[in-house]
Amino acid sequence: MSLIRTALLAAAVALACTGTALAQSTPAAGKPVTYDLWPGTPPGGGGPSGPERIGQTGTGVGAVSNISKPRIEVYKPANPNGAAVVLMGGGGYFRIGIGHEVMPTARWLAALGVTPIVLYYRLPADRWPAAAPFQDAQRAVRLVRAHAAELGIDPKRVGVVGFSAGGNLAGIAETRFADAFYPAVDASDKLSARPDFAGLIYPVVSLQKPYDTTRSFRELSSQSDAVQAYSVELHVSHDTPPTFLAQAADDPIANIGNSLVMFDALRRNGVDSELHVFDKGGHGWGLGDPGSAPSAWPRLFAAWARRAGFFSAVDAGPFALPAATAPASPAASSDDASGVDDN
Repeated sequence: MSLIRTALLAAAVALACTGTALAQSTPAAGKPVTYDLWPGTPPGGGGPSGPERIGQTGTGVGAVSNISKPRIEVYKPANPNGAAVVLMGGGGYFRIGIGHEVMPTARWLAALGVTPIVLYYRLPADRWPAAAPFQDAQRAVRLVRAHAAELGIDPKRVGVVGFSAGGNLAGIAETRFADAFYPAVDASDKLSARPDFAGLIYPVVSLQKPYDTTRSFRELSSQSDAVQAYSVELHVSHDTPPTFLAQAADDPIANIGNSLVMFDALRRNGVDSELHVFDKGGHGWGLGDPGSAPSAWPRLFAAWARRAGFFSAVDAGPFALPAATAPASPAASSDDASGVDDN
């Protein structure tokens, strides 16, 4: 392991020690603007006891679990362009990869002028109902629009990006936006829950066979109709927003077929979409190690979003950067990346 990689991993462990340290590692100066998703008790009942936990070992470094207060944290870029992205980390619906997936991506988006919004969603593994993360995602998109003016966000340029299980969450958010996952609680729920665009990165798309081998499938299976309800490809329609997908062909956790069936469903329904399959890369790479094939995805995604009119073209420099110069994340080692609990 190189000295640079060792230093990055050490930094990740340090960030995982406290929630405060993790938040202060984010892109913008000062503290984030935080909004609780629900004005009172979240819908559905259940939930954990005790404080939130932040992982400190293996693929769980910086991952958050035991979430009792679902919320969004909004980080204001130095030069905002009006676009916003709600970030949904992976972790098999038993933790959220805040440290190695979400925060590095938030820093990168903020550098482009895009407002990153970190979603802390409820987890079925923490005794919340299977529908809880989907309720939280739908509510989060609406809250972003409700506070768009004060945050300097264009309500017509609000996207979602999800990793692994977070890709499943983002996928359901973009396909089932018209379904009522919860009863309306205030005026925010009158706003659209449809994201304007989506990025699904090494996503868990399907719970159908033969893709029913993931931790996501096991955690969501507490709901009897989970396969039908949360297999994203079954809900794609012509109203699904433009979608970007990126995955490695050798992904040992979420079979590459997940992205392939999603891309096929998108194309059959006439949805603007783009798919990038990297020959090697495994799973859980976040922004990707500098120089690796998956490290190209941020540049490709930004260029795609700019062509579609979602990202401003004013700061064109970052789109032209070679993949190897993308901000590095404290990625897991190759051994960790094959862990069966990372989806």
